[in-house]
Amino acid sequence: MLKLSNDIYSRIASAKMYIDENYHEDINLEIISQQAFISRFHFHRLFTKIYRKTPHQYVTQKRLENAKILLAKEGISITEVCNCVGFESLGSFSSLFKKQHGFAPQYYRNIAYLKMKLAKEQPKQFIPHCFIDSYKLDQ
Repeated sequence: MLKLSNDIYSRIASAKMYIDENYHEDINLEIISQQAFISRFHFHRLFTKIYRKTPHQYVTQKRLENAKILLAKEGISITEVCNCVGFESLGSFSSLFKKQHGFAPQYYRNIAYLKMKLAKEQPKQFIPHCFIDSYKLDQ
């Protein structure tokens, strides 16, 4: 079991918060570990033990999560989404997105648009049946 002082844990957590706020920037292990005032090797080891993923995996996950939000919006191209969340290459963004979610960003966007359209046209389909029954919404 890993025992950390409150100071070390706070520094690792503040570096994670730095990632949360700056995931879209060009950040790397050196920059992130400097936020915690810990050597990058020691930081990598501690971050991985605490959060069960490497700092790089965490940054990538954060970027992909935010890409999903942007892909569901109208008026922003997939290339713009890629750049907004911090990926330098559309190809690497698309392949990582597909690997993580099982389908390409364009397909995800199409599904998101369809869901929004259906929710507007047939809102009851998006309300749990138990809720409709208990509040007698079918009448």
